[in-house]
Amino acid sequence: MAKEDTKTLAVLAHVLAIFTGFVGPLIILLVSESDEAKKHAKAALNWQFSLMIYLVVSFILILILVGILLVIALYIMNVIFCVIAAVKASNREIYTYPLSIRFFDV
Repeated sequence: MAKEDTKTLAVLAHVLAIFTGFVGPLIILLVSESDEAKKHAKAALNWQFSLMIYLVVSFILILILVGILLVIALYIMNVIFCVIAAVKASNREIYTYPLSIRFFDV
């Protein structure tokens, strides 16, 4: 696979996560033949799965009104972290998402 295609898939793994959650990075992980693109997809999946756990807890905390702020903060953090990760991927660097639980080794 060409280096530019690998770089494009690595960037897409993070950008798609903003719009599709874990589905976009999962598809790239399963379809890609490039180890670099798979590493980026795994990093994005680690964050998206962690985000899902945080969102479930936040939705439970909505009952005591704290969760609303947490949900808003998590969505903003998701966009910011994914954009930073996409920029790092375009420079061929692996971004370790803050607050990310490691489900996959990157």
